Amino acid sequence: MAPSRSRERIARNFIKRYSADRFRRLLALLAEGDSGQVIATEFDVSRERVRQWKNTFGNVVTLYQVHPDVQRVLDREEGAAAG
Repeated sequence: MAPSRSRERIARNFIKRYSADRFRRLLALLAEGDSGQVIATEFDVSRERVRQWKNTFGNVVTLYQVHPDVQRVLDREEGAAAG
């Protein structure tokens, strides 16, 4: 079974068991970065199950953003070098 079909099947099974509203709640908790234990307690499942859902239903994205103060220093240095 293709990964996307598997994801769809698991999502449909989740909704069948818990409801679409609970699925939205799970996705919101995952997006907010709530701990696996908090989610596991709310859904009465193991942290391992939450980890599996997390890996199945989306991706964790980490973003590094340069602080504006540091960016200003860099911009000044580049301006001075240009002349």
